[in-house]
Amino acid sequence: MKLGCSFATSLETPEHIRIAEQLGYERALCYDSPALYPDVWMALNRAAELTERIELGPGVLIPSLRHPMVTASAITTLVHSAGEGRVFVGIGSGFTGRLAMGRPPVPWAQVEHYARTVQALLRGERVEWEGAIMQVIHPDRRFGPRLPITVPWGVAGEGPKGTRVARDLGAELLRITAPEPGFDRQSMVLAGTVLDDGEDPGSERAIDAAGHAAGLFLHWAVEHGVIDELLGEGGHVWAAAYDHIPENIRHIALHDRHVVGVNDVDRPFVTTEVMTAAGVALTRKEWRARLDALRDSGCAHVHYQPAGPDIPRELEAFAAAFTS
Repeated sequence: MKLGCSFATSLETPEHIRIAEQLGYERALCYDSPALYPDVWMALNRAAELTERIELGPGVLIPSLRHPMVTASAITTLVHSAGEGRVFVGIGSGFTGRLAMGRPPVPWAQVEHYARTVQALLRGERVEWEGAIMQVIHPDRRFGPRLPITVPWGVAGEGPKGTRVARDLGAELLRITAPEPGFDRQSMVLAGTVLDDGEDPGSERAIDAAGHAAGLFLHWAVEHGVIDELLGEGGHVWAAAYDHIPENIRHIALHDRHVVGVNDVDRPFVTTEVMTAAGVALTRKEWRARLDALRDSGCAHVHYQPAGPDIPRELEAFAAAFTS
């Protein structure tokens, strides 16, 4: 099992990816959520300039955010910057990237069609999109690497439809809940923090670094209508804290500091008990046990997503737990 990292893309992310490479991380993915974070492709290209080996890519693209030709052009640019063997492209139907703008996820049939269209463009083929024929026609090597370009793909899919698309595309399956039994190539994204010796899971440092991961369960449950399944009655009480916000802008408040920190509405609910129940603030030994279980389940990669005010500390602590 290989160690990777995922970032809620910030202006500091390229430097954090450089540090991750030094710590032994083999892949770095950057979230594509333009309502919350800066442009993912600009961050990835800057990271390519600062690194030599680590695999780089969006984790994950949302089809509705960019025309497929724009995405194909962005991929060719990153391949030029990093080298073809260092680029990975993740795609999904849209969690934060769509919901933070008040829109539902893209249908999975559209995700698959979009991915196949971009792949065909990277092979240099002519494809039809919105009733017109298009093709990548970079004049020469000054404008992009020679086609065809082949890069590995991943699909972020939590249910049967996303899993089927990953399988049909021959892509890696990216998960945040639990591994998919029997899927050949899959990765798990893990969010949280490694506790210092004797540290309480509800310490201010732990909440600053991992409280966002506890809030993620609520945000997912509210947006997907599965509070009972994930959180039970306590989840309804927590979700009700947003009831005073008009429904047409509630998604903006719900995604405030999403996957980055704990917003003011969520903070009273992020207690030691919630942090413990969510399993996001663990000792090195506890993380090691969880990693061993993921390896036994067939995961090819784990992607650790650090947060809080000291990203280098989080990356270093998790890498130490991974190798212990």
